[in-house]
Amino acid sequence: MSDIASLALLILCAFMFLFALMLFASRQDRPRKGAEQKARQLLTEWLSPTQLAQYKRKGHFEVTGCHSGKRYRIRSNGQLNIDELDERDRTLVVWCFGPEGHLPIGDIMLAQKIALKTEERAALAIANRGRTA
Repeated sequence: MSDIASLALLILCAFMFLFALMLFASRQDRPRKGAEQKARQLLTEWLSPTQLAQYKRKGHFEVTGCHSGKRYRIRSNGQLNIDELDERDRTLVVWCFGPEGHLPIGDIMLAQKIALKTEERAALAIANRGRTA
């Protein structure tokens, strides 16, 4: 086989491999997208009307801690997504905690909301504390 034919065959094989890889990856994303949608739907069902309005408008919502009465903003980020707020809505401290495992962000946000509303001290005791902006 000539060098040109070998090169053409190699390029064709590489193209077919990449095409198969893209096809496989797109099929793998389908269940994840469905899980994300279900998690966001469940989250919205657990939000108060005020929280739901905040979430729809800004992509985050506020929760009041059960022990301290402090206000927290839970944002749709994967990490360091909880802002402890002062009376002027400025971030005092950034917190991060959540359930173990690779979960959809809606499930993580719901777990954070429930933890701050029912076991604020325990949640913050295991949380990572970040720097403010």
